[in-house]
Amino acid sequence: MAVIGTFKPSRQGGWEGTIRTLAIERKVRLVPNDDRVSETAPAFRLMMGWQRIGDAWEARFEGRNPRDYLRVRIDDPWCPIVAALFENAEGNSAQLVWSRPLS
Repeated sequence: MAVIGTFKPSRQGGWEGTIRTLAIERKVRLVPNDDRVSETAPAFRLMMGWQRIGDAWEARFEGRNPRDYLRVRIDDPWCPIVAALFENAEGNSAQLVWSRPLS
C-alpha cells in the first residue's frame, strides 16, 4: 500500500490536501455532497478547483480493528484510481492510501 495523499480538515467541511502519484500532483478538496438523493450516492465530491474529478463514499472496515474511512474514486482518463482515505485518531489529518490491484 502506498500513501498517495495527505489531507487536513477544511474550514468549509470535508477535507483539503494534495494527491501525488507518478501522473498526478494536484491540490484537491473533498466537498460534502449536500444533494444526496439516495444512500448509495457519494458522500463527498472530489474537486480540483471547480472541476469534479471523482467521488467518495462512506465505508467501514470490519476487520480485527473496525474503522470508518472514505472510499475514493478518482476519474483519471489514463488511470482511474480507487483509494481509501483514513482519518487519524485525533481527526486533524488523513492519508489517502492506494493498493495495487492484484492481477
